[in-house]
Amino acid sequence: MKNNKILELTENALGRKVPTIANGQKQIPYMGVGKYKPTGFKHAPRIYSCADYPADGNKLVKDLKEALIRCGIKDGMTISTHHHFRNGDLLAVQIFDIAHELGIKDLVWFPSASFPCQEVMTKYLEDGTINRIEGSMNGALGKFCSEGKMQGIGVLRSHGGRYQAVQDGEVKIDIAVIAAPTADAFGNATGDRGPAACGLLGFALADSQYADRVIVVTDNLVPFPCIPWQIHGNYVDFTVVTDKIGIPEKIVSGTTEITKSPDRLLLAEMTAQFCIEAGIVKDGFSFQAGAGGTALSIGIYFSEYLRQNKIKARYVRGGSNKYLVQMLEEGLTDYILDGQTFDLDGVRSMRENINHINTSPFTSYNYHGKGNFSSMTDVVILGATEVDLNFNANVVSHSDGYVLHGIGGWQNCLFSKCTILPVPLFRDRIPVIVDQVTSLCGPGELIDVIVTERGIAINPKRLDLIDALKHSSLPIKTIEQLKDEAEKICGKPEKPEFGEEIVALIKWVDGTVIDAARRVLK
Repeated sequence: MKNNKILELTENALGRKVPTIANGQKQIPYMGVGKYKPTGFKHAPRIYSCADYPADGNKLVKDLKEALIRCGIKDGMTISTHHHFRNGDLLAVQIFDIAHELGIKDLVWFPSASFPCQEVMTKYLEDGTINRIEGSMNGALGKFCSEGKMQGIGVLRSHGGRYQAVQDGEVKIDIAVIAAPTADAFGNATGDRGPAACGLLGFALADSQYADRVIVVTDNLVPFPCIPWQIHGNYVDFTVVTDKIGIPEKIVSGTTEITKSPDRLLLAEMTAQFCIEAGIVKDGFSFQAGAGGTALSIGIYFSEYLRQNKIKARYVRGGSNKYLVQMLEEGLTDYILDGQTFDLDGVRSMRENINHINTSPFTSYNYHGKGNFSSMTDVVILGATEVDLNFNANVVSHSDGYVLHGIGGWQNCLFSKCTILPVPLFRDRIPVIVDQVTSLCGPGELIDVIVTERGIAINPKRLDLIDALKHSSLPIKTIEQLKDEAEKICGKPEKPEFGEEIVALIKWVDGTVIDAARRVLK
């Protein structure tokens, strides 16, 4: 038990007990959607002079270790990485191998997401090289955190929340390390070409703009200028050439393939039919679907409807994949607005199709900007691990209490005109609809529809949707009916046991604390 994790708590606007101070920083409890209005100015990195950089633009140094030393790596720094290689990343672990070799301690790792390929980081959490992770903690890293073994308190943010935290100065990045599939010696970099092409580099944008020091690492150095540049060399301190930065084939995972499960295909069909009957799918509409197999299948149903009715979408928001690319190339949508490239077809399309646009968390999701793309999108289709009777949803933990997933763009997408969660009624004989979610990640007022294989629940606040579907043949039920049905089949699930220690904060899109995860006892 680590006493620094037993904190003074207060109740936020959703009734969740959250700390007012964590990791030595003041925390603002969640106040409600749109209620917290920041004051002041954006964080600004320090000013540098061209006099301190090579006049010929050559910022090459011999290796990553030299770059980190020249950036002044020392105890307690915050080191950021991006996850565009997903489970094919080869760089993040190297950074902390070097830090360990140098005897550096108490680092904060600030990834845009983590993956199983980085599970070896647990040894650096154990020996104190890394104090805490402020980013998604999937699999073994999440289990390590949930059991209270991490020295500091983890912080989970959405993709937009990560940009907001950096922009607002809540997180000050000391050294950003950007894996770039193609770069020049000046530090201009792109992700859409080169042997390790992974698509766009939008999740590294805030890191490049606001970090004190920036290192670009590439395995494909080209003569100046690297075009198109997604990362501007004017932000970059050092460029490193290495043998291989990532395995692009591993940006594809089982979650980025269309489902073959009959139950999930039924979910996809019901969701698509709901959107059509609700009048959402029409000429010029826009949608975003997650990377899961069910969500991808819904896109296929949408495509078929657009094709049959000779209409098209104005834009689709990605995670781009081969299915969205097919829509673009067939003329079923005017644009792909891409936030993350999920397969190699998406990478190819980004190079070849002028209407395949790379975006970033700043344009798409940042809640502390002058508007973003999410609220302009007609419908978004997402997943969840749990939903409760108030339509609140959980995406980071399971019913056993373990933090095993990141938030990703999920919270940010809730602001669309219609948010739909297609979920099975139960998983492994554990009901998905519960009295109260284990971890509250998204408030029910922003979640409009729950689709299960045994019925569809519409949020009572959405009278327009209830009216539009009143004569539907779809099985429209209340969320209470769905919960009762699940419990008749599976029984009431056992609740996990938690200790007093806070192991991770769950931030809302505006930087306030919407919930806190506690140490799992049983």
